[in-house]
Amino acid sequence: MAQKGREIVKMNVDELINLLNKALADEWLAYYQYWIGAKVVKGPMKDAVISELTLHATEELAHAELLSTRIIQLGGIPVLSPAEWMKITNCGYDIPSDPWVEEILKQNIKGEQCAIKTYNSLLDITRTGDPVSYNVILSILSDEVEHEEDLDALREDLELMLARRQ
Repeated sequence: MAQKGREIVKMNVDELINLLNKALADEWLAYYQYWIGAKVVKGPMKDAVISELTLHATEELAHAELLSTRIIQLGGIPVLSPAEWMKITNCGYDIPSDPWVEEILKQNIKGEQCAIKTYNSLLDITRTGDPVSYNVILSILSDEVEHEEDLDALREDLELMLARRQ
């Protein structure tokens, strides 16, 4: 365990590890939601949506890597079981049982909005308590804001396209 890396943290490290593990569970669930959504999505503009969902899945996996690394640096153990993800998640998982493109986009926008809220809260918690975690979280938050914006732009384009057809 990296003693100095843990010593610079001016907050309860075990509590921080717990919060980071909850965010890690969110990232794994977001990864799968994007990945499986890209496989099942149907409807107009599906190719553009598949491309965006696939890119986002890759970025969520990178977030999981960042969080796992930070948890280990703090002397913790990243959440080990997929069954545990559903127990500790902040944002949950929306099953894409309706593959219609608009529904898939709505589900993923909702997930990004929850992620933004979660990471914004983590920023507040780590701002003065742990500068390293703060920087990791800030980087992830920036991506999540971009994801919401990308998905919302696709949703708007879809709405405009469907409105013009009527």
